[in-house]
Amino acid sequence: MPLISAPDQSVDDNSSLLGRRPYVFYLTGRFFGTLANTSQAVIIAWQVYEIARQAMSVAEASFAVGMIGLAQFLPLFCLTLVAGETADRYNRRLILTLCYLAQLLSSAGLAFHSEFGGGLWPVFALSALFGSARAFFQPTASALGPMLVPPRLLPRAIATNSLVAQVASITGPALGGMLCAVSPVLGYGVCAGLYLCAAICSLMIRANTRPVIEAGRSRVAQIREGLGYVWENKLVLGAISLDLFAVLLGGATGLLPVFARDVLDVGPQGFGLLRGSPAVGALLMAGCLAIRPIRSRIGIKMFMAVGVFGLMTFVFAYSRSLPLSMMCLAILGGADMVSVFTRQSLVQIATPDRMRGRVSAVSTLFIGASNELGEFESGVTARFLGPVGAVAFGGAGSLFVTGLWAWLFPSLRKADRLG
Repeated sequence: MPLISAPDQSVDDNSSLLGRRPYVFYLTGRFFGTLANTSQAVIIAWQVYEIARQAMSVAEASFAVGMIGLAQFLPLFCLTLVAGETADRYNRRLILTLCYLAQLLSSAGLAFHSEFGGGLWPVFALSALFGSARAFFQPTASALGPMLVPPRLLPRAIATNSLVAQVASITGPALGGMLCAVSPVLGYGVCAGLYLCAAICSLMIRANTRPVIEAGRSRVAQIREGLGYVWENKLVLGAISLDLFAVLLGGATGLLPVFARDVLDVGPQGFGLLRGSPAVGALLMAGCLAIRPIRSRIGIKMFMAVGVFGLMTFVFAYSRSLPLSMMCLAILGGADMVSVFTRQSLVQIATPDRMRGRVSAVSTLFIGASNELGEFESGVTARFLGPVGAVAFGGAGSLFVTGLWAWLFPSLRKADRLG
């Protein structure tokens, strides 16, 4: 059954897309911002683990690393729905700029703490500030992009966004690992500079980025409308909830510092390689989807991809070889990209512009939970099962969730075509 009817893309779609200056500034800013995010994630995780390892066991230090995810998730959980309504009410370009500047402040604070401070609680507090900025950033950025391109170019824009994000996600962890090996202060300073570049690009967007919102309706009513839209669309609900629980259980990213230091013994440079491996697989898959998008049996292929994600997580847990571990992470990154591309297409193409911020906020809440809360879950599980047992348990859990969701959401399983 067709999900979305989209016109065929012309041969010159790429040139038409990249000829739109507002979109190019938007895309460039996303690249700088993602590069800073992924670099900073490596630096924070390695620094926290190093500090904690000096006074704690491996399991306890693993729990401390997981606390980073919790510190970022709590403000995301509390603010995302309000942020989505805000993105549908005020100028999205200005909100995006303020988000980049808030993330710049978090990087500057982390640099100051690394040079003059001590302990872990300031790191967690600054991570919470970062999470607050991300709560507003994600729904705003998702809602702003479709305003800058005509409908016929939107599927191509989604694929291009994914490609650029994955290039930054590959470069960022490697950059973060190298900078961290020199000095965390230097690493945070570079991240602050990247956020500044992203903010400048956002300010350079010259387009009408103020959404049209219905007058006379309260914030609560607006938020309720977005929640209702997601609940009534079982395809969207099934897709984003599948991503939530699969990555929540199967995400090994939060424990990569532990594997790099105490399981594989490859140091911060190896940690950067591990951290960037999922992005390599995701980049290759994004390129394939841009050239040859999924044409049929979209539901079955999505479930197969999530199954592969869980299986590779399980294999990674017991790997003692850096090349094999990187290969597992690359494959699971490519599998996750199939789910990401499908979910983004469903949300952005099927949702009217006036409520894109609110619907994107619900999606962001699910994805934020699967990433940040997943890191916390990994840290807690590692406290009792050890890092290897925690990742293996998560991989098995992802496989179980895949089968359960295939039964709970038959409409998603039977979905045939995306476009």
